[in-house]
Amino acid sequence: MKLFVFGLGYSASHVAKRLAARGATISGTVRTPDNAAALVAAGYSMHVFAGARDDVLAAALSDCDAVLISVPPGTAQDPVLSVYRDDLLAAPNLRWIGYLSTIGVYGDQDGGWVDETTPPDPSSDRSRRRIAAERDWLALGTTRGVPVQIFRLAGIYGPGRNQLVQLAQGSARRVIKPGQVFNRIHVEDIAQTIEASLARPCAGAVYNVADSEPAPPQDVVAFAAALCSVEPPPEIPFAQAELSDMSRSFFGDNKRVRNRLLMDELGVTLRYPTYREGLTALRKAGEGPHAR
Repeated sequence: MKLFVFGLGYSASHVAKRLAARGATISGTVRTPDNAAALVAAGYSMHVFAGARDDVLAAALSDCDAVLISVPPGTAQDPVLSVYRDDLLAAPNLRWIGYLSTIGVYGDQDGGWVDETTPPDPSSDRSRRRIAAERDWLALGTTRGVPVQIFRLAGIYGPGRNQLVQLAQGSARRVIKPGQVFNRIHVEDIAQTIEASLARPCAGAVYNVADSEPAPPQDVVAFAAALCSVEPPPEIPFAQAELSDMSRSFFGDNKRVRNRLLMDELGVTLRYPTYREGLTALRKAGEGPHAR
């Protein structure tokens, strides 16, 4: 298999590593030459994508049979579609397209449950752009006759990006907003989901890629602290918390996300069904304060 990845960042790099280990040829894009050089050293064929068409990149697309998009939508059209739509329509070997979206498209559900049949109700411009990008990619799949899969990701964590690392850095906080819960997803479970979809493509399918236990964020930090035998940081009422605009917007959406379709249709068994399994494995791998 030849996989091309637009936006070979944190999540997509774990997908690429998993598939490369199974014999896939990986190519893709990043935003800077330095990032490209680091990934070339890992054995990938890389291109810098800054919003303009490149003939060499277009030639690589024509040779691929799967494309994964992991770049955020622009203020107008999806940046990949705005430049490479015609090249994707003409790619002779293309058989699968995956788009990494977000559960943010469901908006605020006041703590209620959502699944893939729940109508999107985005509460931010960022999430509204995601919905528009999803629709544009699905439309391209219909036009091209290629299955497009939409993956709505929960909060991503994994090696180097988790509450254990935050505790070690002194940046972990327990912000308390009564009734607030979030779903999460370990990056390795994202990677196995993409692999399962490649094996079982279903045109137009949308999957919630989330763990099985929505939980208050302060509970996750407290669990990480217990794993490390350290005191958790003090509780901070939400109204008093100094948060970035992005972080505050996340707290504005409160929902519980069902992931049953992921298991029933793709046959995925989450390796880390809750944050407990995920953080325990990361701690055993040596992450966190005073790691052994």
